[in-house]
Amino acid sequence: MSRLKEKYLKEVVPALQQKFNYKNIMEVPRVEKVVINMGINDARENPKAIESATNDLTAMPVGVKVTLRAQRMYDFLDKLFNINLPRVRDFKGVSPDAFDGRGNYTLGIREQLIFPEIDYDKIDKVRGMDITIVTTAKTDEEARELLKHLGMPFA
Repeated sequence: MSRLKEKYLKEVVPALQQKFNYKNIMEVPRVEKVVINMGINDARENPKAIESATNDLTAMPVGVKVTLRAQRMYDFLDKLFNINLPRVRDFKGVSPDAFDGRGNYTLGIREQLIFPEIDYDKIDKVRGMDITIVTTAKTDEEARELLKHLGMPFA
């Protein structure tokens, strides 16, 4: 079991149950999946751009998947919160307001170089990506508390 999932089960679930007065453990919000999206605008002019972006994504333990669930999802979020985001230059935390109104959080990253698995010498262009954390929370407040307890570094 990943470190973040263990933290969720032992610390986050009881804390959220107490704060929001959930009667059933199944009411407690959880992270359902993580979707990683990398836009490639120059793919029309440069057919190798798609191949290069795929190579950047496969260098991470993410593999070529853009939707992560279960163990890989928890491992990715653990590394994102504790290793990758603090590597961002002048990082002061992520915005606590980037929720969509349904309990999902989207984070934009300007360059893939924050992931140490990507070799700087092998990239042809610095690309950004969007990371969407999909939760089962009904409100943004519940999702914000869930991610805060999981270790999301909010500003």
